[in-house]
Amino acid sequence: MKTYTLLAIFAFTLFACNNNTAKDKNSEEPMATSEVKQTETQSTFNVTPISHATMVLDWDGTTFYIDPVGGAAAFSGQPPADLILVTDIHGDHFNMETLREVVGDGVRIMAPQAVADKIDDELLSQTLVVANGETTTVPGIDDFTFEAIPMYNLREEALKFHTKGRGNGYVIEKDGMRVYISGDTEDIPEMRNLENIDIAFVCMNLPYTMTVESAASAVVDFKPEKVYPYHYRGSEGMSDVGVFRDMIKKSSVSSDIEVVQLDWYPNKE
Repeated sequence: MKTYTLLAIFAFTLFACNNNTAKDKNSEEPMATSEVKQTETQSTFNVTPISHATMVLDWDGTTFYIDPVGGAAAFSGQPPADLILVTDIHGDHFNMETLREVVGDGVRIMAPQAVADKIDDELLSQTLVVANGETTTVPGIDDFTFEAIPMYNLREEALKFHTKGRGNGYVIEKDGMRVYISGDTEDIPEMRNLENIDIAFVCMNLPYTMTVESAASAVVDFKPEKVYPYHYRGSEGMSDVGVFRDMIKKSSVSSDIEVVQLDWYPNKE
């Protein structure tokens, strides 16, 4: 695996998330940061958390908006998107007004069919529908491939939140580097069986996705080089990502996984 260096360089615009607000258990959470991936060709991978499930990835000068919500103001100062990826229909992942404001002329929106069914007619021609298990490329950014990974619930009491086949997680790959974005999911076999993941963004919030214990157990199985806990505010407050980190570090088979905590909730009370 390759070696990464982490540089703290970003401060962020205050932005309220669509989920219920609650006091953060992780009061020592560091400021949001950007990471630089050092390779023979000096390629870069920078992460800008916007809030909750929303982020901007800048990868070798190609900019991805992931689940853009919060209006154009949430993306103030960010480069325009080259591609927008949407994982699911829920309001913390999909917002039609925000899409209209941030999508540029000819910029593609990658989404599952359930999201495409809710996209306004004027943007449908820019929407690329990808189903679970499909791998595709996007014209204009041919160096990247995109695989749609299932995302769904396992617990009986949570099955109503995310049904199998409706939403997409994504694995984005370029030059052998693989980045996984979980979307809203539990510790499903499709996650546990992932291979050669360099960077993973893994959700954990109740009752909607999974516990920190389940998330840590899955990460130990698929062993990414680096993992970012995100999407960790639920109906009863913040999940304890410190427990997630400690469980991974205490595992004899995955103690070398780097856990990176960014400030996904700049507007927390």
